Amino acid sequence: MFETIRPMDIEKRSFEIIQGILDEKGVILPPENEAVVKRVIHTTADFDYVESLVFSKDAVSLAREALKEGCDIVTDTQMAKAGINKGILAKLGGEAHCFMSDPDVAEEAKARGVTRATVSMEKAARLQKPLIFAIGNAPTALIALDGLIKSGKVSPKLIIGVPVGFVNVVESKELIVSSPAPHIVARGRKGGSNVAAAIVNALLYGIAR
Repeated sequence: MFETIRPMDIEKRSFEIIQGILDEKGVILPPENEAVVKRVIHTTADFDYVESLVFSKDAVSLAREALKEGCDIVTDTQMAKAGINKGILAKLGGEAHCFMSDPDVAEEAKARGVTRATVSMEKAARLQKPLIFAIGNAPTALIALDGLIKSGKVSPKLIIGVPVGFVNVVESKELIVSSPAPHIVARGRKGGSNVAAAIVNALLYGIAR
């Protein structure tokens, strides 16, 4: 039989179901990371993220402090940008950016023979604000970020590294796991723009509550 649930209660019920399944599996999530992991499961219905999501030390608390101070968010897809709760972000003084469709980015990428993701990360690194990067699609964005960090051109407050796919995906994520930047990474091939946005929203909702 179908449950009769008011629209405003659907999310609450979903999280109750998620917690029930975690209890059945005997999974106890670290308190700091719990909201992020549950939000990703809620978005994907995939409990593999309990194991695959990797958090650097204090990643969540550091990211929330940066957001409270008005840090901006850079995504590698318009879809990830669209999924972020920009109302909460704006109240904190932050803005979401995606440079992938910018004509100058496309032109430079073509001229250099590199991906637009690479050029868009370089463009983001020139922003004069603290930044969180939410990467859900392009491994080359993570590779570019690693190079920018090593050359001292950017110092991210957080890198969300969750691109999905098969070519250079696993390897690019491992670059971020081994980098000094605070990070939340979905190891393996799974991820996506929806996962990147879900992680950002989990951080924002934890501040807004």
